[in-house]
Amino acid sequence: MRVFWRDTWTVFWRAMRMSLRNPAWVIIGLAQPVLYLVFFGPLLEPLAGQLGTGNAYQLFVPGIMVQLGIFGALFVGFGLIAELRAGVVESQRVTPASRTALLLGRVLRDVVVLLVQAVLLVLVALPMGLRAPVAGVVLGVVVVALLGAALSSASYAVALTVKSEDVMAPLLNAVAFPVLLLSGILLPMSLAPGWLEGLSEVNPFKHVVDGVRAAFAGDVGATDSWVGALITVALVAVGLWYGTRTFRRESS
Repeated sequence: MRVFWRDTWTVFWRAMRMSLRNPAWVIIGLAQPVLYLVFFGPLLEPLAGQLGTGNAYQLFVPGIMVQLGIFGALFVGFGLIAELRAGVVESQRVTPASRTALLLGRVLRDVVVLLVQAVLLVLVALPMGLRAPVAGVVLGVVVVALLGAALSSASYAVALTVKSEDVMAPLLNAVAFPVLLLSGILLPMSLAPGWLEGLSEVNPFKHVVDGVRAAFAGDVGATDSWVGALITVALVAVGLWYGTRTFRRESS
C-alpha cells in the first residue's frame, strides 16, 4: 500500500507540475463560469421571487459550480491522448507502477484544479450578491470535487479507448450538452414544461445540482442535499471502476 501511494504521488506531482507550468487551462476553465456570473447572473436578480428564493445567486452559483465540475473534468482526456502520442503513457507502462496509480495520480491533479476553481468562483460571486452558509458552500465544493473525480476517470478511460481527438470531441459533446440542458444548471427544471421536467428526472446530474442548491440555501440535511451527495458518490465509484478497468486492460 505504501508503494501504491508513492506511485500515485509521483504521477500526481508530475501532472501538477505540468499544470503549474502552463496555468492557461486553469484560467480558461474559470473564465467561462465567471462570464456567466457577470453577464447572466444580473438577469436573474429581478426574477428571484419567481424562482422561489430571495437570492438568485443561491440558485445560479451552485449550477455554475456543477457546470465547472462537468466541463472541467470531462475533457481532461485530451491531454492523455497527447501523452499517448508523445510516448509518455507507454514509458509509464513499462515501469512497475500500479496501473491504478497511473490513473489516480492524474485524477487527483484534476480534483485539486477543480477545488481551486470552485473556491475562486465562490469568492467572485460574494461581492455580486451571493449569500450562503459556510457549511453549505463547503458541501457544495466537496460534491463538485467528487463529481470531477468521477468524470475525470471516465474521460481518461474514453481517451485510452478511442485514442483520437477527432473521435473524442464529438462523442463528449454529444453527451455533455444534453446533460447540461437537462440538469437545470442555468435555471431550475421546475420552470420547464411537465414532460421536460419528467425527462430531467432520469438525469443524475440534475439531482446533483438540486443537492448543491439545497446546501447553498442552508438545507444541508434536506433530502435533495443528501440524494445529490449519494448520487455523486455512486458516480465516483462507477467512474473510478471504469477508469481503472480500462487502464489495466490497455496495459495488459
